[in-house]
Amino acid sequence: MSHAAQPASRPIAAVERAVAVLEALADAGADIGTNEIARRTGINASSVSRLLATLSRSGMVALNPETGRYHLGLRMLRFGNAVLSRLDLREVARAHLRVLAQATGETATLSVSGGGEALTVDYVQSPSSVQSVARLGRPSVAHATAVGKVMLAFTEQPAAGPLLRFTDATITDPARLRAEIARTRDRGWADAVGEREADLQAVAVPVRAADGGLLAILGVQGPAGRFGESERRTAIERLVDAAAQIEATFAAQPAPA
Repeated sequence: MSHAAQPASRPIAAVERAVAVLEALADAGADIGTNEIARRTGINASSVSRLLATLSRSGMVALNPETGRYHLGLRMLRFGNAVLSRLDLREVARAHLRVLAQATGETATLSVSGGGEALTVDYVQSPSSVQSVARLGRPSVAHATAVGKVMLAFTEQPAAGPLLRFTDATITDPARLRAEIARTRDRGWADAVGEREADLQAVAVPVRAADGGLLAILGVQGPAGRFGESERRTAIERLVDAAAQIEATFAAQPAPA
């Protein structure tokens, strides 16, 4: 009997540290120095310096010679584009994101589940001057976002790590989160009202694969003063319709030979 290939169970510490450095640079949103990377990753500064030197030689990290700070290199863009080019899902969903953003007046997002997180792979920004900002590759906080709750509900995995509090509305009690995830699964959508950011409200729905698994997550998010309960209800209806159309598109595709 053949067995599917499984990843090795013993990770390489140096690679894990390099990945942590790359993630710190990606999350920073601006050039940062060695000491700041060390603070964010918990890796000592001398090790960070050696990792940066190695990553710089490969083009994955670049140094700003004027400031002595670092940012991701252009080679990372090549890797990202290689992944995104294989996501036919983005091509199918793009038109729906545009319609959602135009119809709701808010930012529409497309996310996929990976590595215990829901990652944004595409979005269309709100046409309004005041916008909820989305970023490609940004992971959603599973217990504090609508997209994250959908991921937990439809992949049936527990939230990783401690339930950190971001606002007074953040769910930090495990029992309460389990009840919230069960409710999300039962009704087929999730909301997050000021749970990740006090002024941010969001709703999200699953896009299911033909085998019933989670193909993607569609979301709409906006500022609390404009995206209230009535607007969220309307957005949910539109999200459910868009998800059904995307599901139908993939269901109609022939299976690979």
